[in-house]
Amino acid sequence: MSSQTTQPGLWSNWAGNQTARPRRVVAPGSVAELSELIAAAAAAGLPVKAVGSGHSFTAIAATDGVLVRPDRLTAIREIDHKGGTVTVESGLPLERLNLLLEHAGLALTNMGDIMVQTVAGATSTGTHGTGRTSASLAAQIKALEIVLADGTVTQCSPTENAELFAGARLGLGALGVVSAITFGVEPAFLLTAKEAPMSFAEVIDRFDELANGNEHFEFYWFPHTESCTTKRNNRSSGPAAPLPDFKRWLDDDFLSNTVWEGACRVGRTFPKTIPTIAKIAGKAWSDRTYTDVSYKVFTSPRRVRFVEMEYAVPREAATTVLRELKRAVERSDWKISFPVEVRVAPADDLWLSTASGRSTAYIAVHLYRGSAQQSYFTEVERIMTAHQGRPHWGKMHTRDAEYLAGAYPHFGDFTALRDKVDPERRFANDYLRQVLGD
Repeated sequence: MSSQTTQPGLWSNWAGNQTARPRRVVAPGSVAELSELIAAAAAAGLPVKAVGSGHSFTAIAATDGVLVRPDRLTAIREIDHKGGTVTVESGLPLERLNLLLEHAGLALTNMGDIMVQTVAGATSTGTHGTGRTSASLAAQIKALEIVLADGTVTQCSPTENAELFAGARLGLGALGVVSAITFGVEPAFLLTAKEAPMSFAEVIDRFDELANGNEHFEFYWFPHTESCTTKRNNRSSGPAAPLPDFKRWLDDDFLSNTVWEGACRVGRTFPKTIPTIAKIAGKAWSDRTYTDVSYKVFTSPRRVRFVEMEYAVPREAATTVLRELKRAVERSDWKISFPVEVRVAPADDLWLSTASGRSTAYIAVHLYRGSAQQSYFTEVERIMTAHQGRPHWGKMHTRDAEYLAGAYPHFGDFTALRDKVDPERRFANDYLRQVLGD
C-alpha cells in the first residue's frame, strides 16, 4: 500500500470555526488503497471521515480517528460526449472540473457560487446555486462509486444498487467514502448576467415574477438598509462579451474581497459603523451586464472569511420569512455587516436534499469571523424553523434528528439504509449523531 500518511495534527476548516485532531491523516493514491485503508480502520476499531476543501461550517468532516484526504484521487476517468456524462474521482476540485469541461466543450447545468470545493465534498453536503428548473450539484449525478465500511468498492446508479444510489448522491459522508462521481453534462453554453440594484420592497413585491421569469435569479439584501442587489442569469446565443479583465478584478476581487475585508474589520472593531458601511455598500453596486461561459458567471472568488447559516424554506413562504427577518433586524441592536443572500431551486427527489419534494427558497445569513452577534443566528433559526425550514447540511444550525425526521419525507429511508451499510457506524462523528441519531 503506497498511500501517503502524514503526522496527525490539528485540522481546521476554511472558516476556522471547526477543528479536529485525527489519529491518522491519509491520502490514498487509488481506490484500491482507499479500500485497504477503510478495511484497516475497521480492523483497528477507528472511525473514518473524508474531508475536502473544508468549506463546510459544521463539523461534518471532523474526526478523532482516520481523516482521509482525497488530494490524490483526482483522475478524469471518462468523458462521454454521446452519453452526456463525465466521470471523475472524488477529490477533483470543481474549478479543475470546470476547466476540463470547458476544454471538452461541455458544462454542468448549474453550479453554486464558488468552485473551490472537491466534487464529493460539494455534492455530499448539498451545495446548490439558484435555478428556476435546474437543481443542485448532487441532482446532476448519474452514477457514483463508493467504498463501504468493510472496504467494498461499490458502483451504484438508478439501475445498479438503486437504493444505495438514492441515498449516496447526497449522503453526508454517512454511508461510505465516495471515490468517483459521474455527472450529467451538456454542451457548453453562455450566460448573460444582468446585475442591478433594487429596493427591498420592489424585490419582495416582484419575487415570483423575477424567480419565474429568469433561469437563475438571486438577490442580496443589505441589513440596516432598503437596498438590494439583484442578479439575473439567462442563457445567451452570444456573442460572448465578458467583463474586461480590469473591471472583473476591480469589482469581483478588489472591491468584493480586499476592500470588503477592510470594511468588515472596521465593523468588527467599531460595530456602530456597520449601518453606515452597509448603506455605502448597498449603493456601491451598479448596473452591469456581461456574457460569458456559464461557470464564470455562476461563480466568483470569495476570500473574506465568515461563518454562515442557510435555511431552505418552502418557496411560497419566502417573502413572509424575509419580511420577518427584516423586522427582526430593525427591532434589534445587532450590527450585521454581511448581506442576506436569497436563491431558489425546484423540487427534487434526493432523499436528504434541502429541496426534496418541494419548490424551495434558500435564505443565507453570514457573520464576519470573530463577530459577536450570535443571537442573530439564533433568531434567524427561530424564524426559519417556524416556516418548516431545513438547514443546509454544511452550514451552521442546531437542528437534531428528531426535528429533521419531521422535515424530510425520506429521512427514515436514509437512516434505514445507513443501518444496513454501516451498522457499526464506521463513518459516524458527533455531527452525524446529532442530525441522524445513533
